[in-house]
Amino acid sequence: MAEAMEALVVPMMAGYDAVFIPATTTGKNVAPRIAAKLDVMQLSDITDVIDTDTFERPIYAGNAILTVKSSDAKKVITVRGTAFEAAGEDGSASVEAADAPAGPFKSEFVSEQMVKSDRPELAGAKRVVSGGRALGSKEEFDRLIVPLADKLEAAVGASRAAVDAGYAPNDYQVGQTGKIVAPELYVAVGISGAIQHLAGMKDSKIIVAINKDEEAPIFQVADYGLVADLFNAVPELTEAL
Repeated sequence: MAEAMEALVVPMMAGYDAVFIPATTTGKNVAPRIAAKLDVMQLSDITDVIDTDTFERPIYAGNAILTVKSSDAKKVITVRGTAFEAAGEDGSASVEAADAPAGPFKSEFVSEQMVKSDRPELAGAKRVVSGGRALGSKEEFDRLIVPLADKLEAAVGASRAAVDAGYAPNDYQVGQTGKIVAPELYVAVGISGAIQHLAGMKDSKIIVAINKDEEAPIFQVADYGLVADLFNAVPELTEAL
């Protein structure tokens, strides 16, 4: 809970210069409260560290990079995890236990419902297969996207339009208002490539697009593009794999 995290972190900041928080849904909930209590500017969604005071972050849905310099003595920073290589297990940072704040708080944790799946977690997957509104229905999404993802051992993603139409759950959404991914392989099926979607996946190493509209913006960022009817192309691709 944001209240509890703020009560834990703010007193600890007396001995630290900065706190780094993942730019996830939870992180975006916690960080502003900590920054407000410390009376400092929050640095959001950074993708590079220039020096101890200077950072880079994307703006305009990732179409421009802003360099930000902070003069605050204490820094509250959210980090786009996909922009950095994994540190490995041989780091030198210490791990210290801290006592949980006693409260009481105005909000409290009641329960958590986790979606159990054998698939890789979307945000950290090495391969992602995403479907768009062109699939036409949840049934077609499940019939075409899921088997292809199974063959590739990939996570399943979706455009916002597909999620809004009920083809896929909210936690499948890739894009500016969904999850930011940067897999080794991203397969976009029936996704036109709206700027909000591109902001969430254009850092993928290899992008494959399947769309019958050869003018679709997704082809501008794709490494490989197939102009074809997805209802024919996807089953053929799945069978070939």
